Amino acid sequence: MNYRANRLAEVLKKELSDLFQKEVKDPRLNFLTITDVEVSGDLSVAKIYVSTLQEKNDPAAMMEGLEKAAGYLRKEIGQRIEVRHVPELRFSYDQSIERGQRIHNLLNEIKGDKND
Repeated sequence: MNYRANRLAEVLKKELSDLFQKEVKDPRLNFLTITDVEVSGDLSVAKIYVSTLQEKNDPAAMMEGLEKAAGYLRKEIGQRIEVRHVPELRFSYDQSIERGQRIHNLLNEIKGDKND
C-alpha cells in the first residue's frame, strides 16, 4: 500500500470511529470496533474490518446494519475530509478478537488442569 492509501486509511478509521460513537443510532451497531482499514492503491475502495466484544451482538445483524448505513457513512466522510472521491466502503467481520479470546480461555483451562 502506498503512502496516500495508508494516510487515507488512518483518517477513515478515525472518522468512522467518531461517526459510530456520536452519530449512528442503529442498535445493531452498538459496541462496534473498527479493527483495521485497508484502502486500495487507486483509493477507490476501502475495506473496513469490524468486530464486537459484546457476545449478545449478532455478527450477521451487525453486517446488515453496516450495509444499510454505508451510504450515509460515505456521505458524512465526504463532508468531513478533503478528498476528490470518497472511496466505496466495504465492511468485513473480523473474527480475530474472538479467536484470541478463545485461545486465551483454552490456555487458562490447560493451566488450571496442570495445577490440579
